[in-house]
Amino acid sequence: MAIELKAPREVTGWHVLAIFVTFFGVIIAVNVGLAWQAIATFPGLEVDNSYVASQTFNAEMAAQKALGWTLDPTYDAKTQRLQLAFADTGGNPVTVGSLDVLVGRATEAVDDTHPVFVLKDGIYVAPANLARGKWMMAVAAHAADGTLFHQRIDLFVDR
Repeated sequence: MAIELKAPREVTGWHVLAIFVTFFGVIIAVNVGLAWQAIATFPGLEVDNSYVASQTFNAEMAAQKALGWTLDPTYDAKTQRLQLAFADTGGNPVTVGSLDVLVGRATEAVDDTHPVFVLKDGIYVAPANLARGKWMMAVAAHAADGTLFHQRIDLFVDR
């Protein structure tokens, strides 16, 4: 039984064109898909107009520094409680006028929450079920005189 070998077909310009179009088409399709996914999951901008925000930045920062507050955030994975301890320059607990905290992932908005904090023994406490990984907290607290204290904190949960 003899095996008959056939000569390979001739590669023409149309074949080369089809190979190149298919190759680059796959690359472009993957890039467009990844770009679409990145844009769809990105939470957005920090501020609407960075120039306008920069006009009051120095004054707001000076007012925040004048408060003399420090913030010590902690998360207890066992009790699933998030704690914020505000202190003045003397280390005494501070009672804030209003408190708004955004907790979420740094790269997507699907897990964003606004926990409700309750003041207990000088520490603000809120229930929060945070999965393992890196989390971001955007804290905005107002003093009794209306001065804004804001801080962005990276929080690492290791269960």
